[in-house]
Amino acid sequence: MLKKLHVYVVALVVSIFSSSLFSTNENAMNILCIMHADFETPGVIQDWAEKSGHQFEVCKPYAGENCLATNDFDFLIIMGGPQGGSDCHIVPYLSDEVTLIKQAINDDKIVLGFCLGAQLIGEALGAKTEKSPEKEVGVFLISLKKESAQDLVLKDFPQDFLAIHWHNDMPGLTEKSKVLAYSAGCPRQIIKYSDKVYGFQCHLEITRGGIQKMISECPQDLAKSRFTQSEQELLAQDYDTINDSMFTVLDVMSGL
Repeated sequence: MLKKLHVYVVALVVSIFSSSLFSTNENAMNILCIMHADFETPGVIQDWAEKSGHQFEVCKPYAGENCLATNDFDFLIIMGGPQGGSDCHIVPYLSDEVTLIKQAINDDKIVLGFCLGAQLIGEALGAKTEKSPEKEVGVFLISLKKESAQDLVLKDFPQDFLAIHWHNDMPGLTEKSKVLAYSAGCPRQIIKYSDKVYGFQCHLEITRGGIQKMISECPQDLAKSRFTQSEQELLAQDYDTINDSMFTVLDVMSGL
C-alpha cells in the first residue's frame, strides 16, 4: 500500500513540475527593444516582459548590431539615448531605426518610444524633432490633457503624476498625432501617433540604479537650469511608484 502511495506521489509531483515547466503564456509576445547606450537600459520593462512570459530581445545598433535583421516581433520598444532625433542624416544606424519603425507601423505592430525613441517615431512619420522650450533633467509632474480621459492607455491615470525627464529636445507632431500630456518645461510629454503607436518624451522605466548610471555617465547634464535637479534630488525620488506607472502602460499596450 505504502509503495503504491509513494509511486502515486512521485507521479503527481512529476506531473505538476512538467506542467509548470512546459506551460506557456497564450498571449506571449515577441518584443524587440532598441537601445542607444549601455547606461540607458530597458529598466523595469525587461523585468515586466520576463514576468509576463514574453520573449524579450535587445538590439544595440550603436554597437554594430543590425536592427533590420529581423521582423519577427509583435511589439517594438525604442529607448532613449545621448543621440538626437535630428541626427538621422549623420548617424547611419539611426536612419536604419527610422526604417524599422516605418516598417513596424506599416505592419500594424505596437510601437512605443521613450525620449530619443519618441523622437525617432516622429521622424519615421515625417515629423521633425524640435527643441524643447526648456531642458528637463529630474523628476517632475506631467499633466494629462482632456483627451486622455478617452485614451485606453492613460484613462486610469491621475490628472497629474510624476515622471522622469532627461532631455533637451521633443518629438515632432504629425497632422493626426495627439498630445496627451505636457509638463511645465515641455508641451509634448506623451504623444499618441495612432492607436498602437505612442511616444513618451518622459521616462517611466528607469530605476534608481539606472539614474545612478546616468548621473555617472552624463554629469554635464546636471548643469543648473530652471528644470534640472541636483544629484541629491534625483536620488531622493520615489522610482518604485513611477515604475508602477510603467507597468500599467505596458499591460494595456500589450493588449492593443
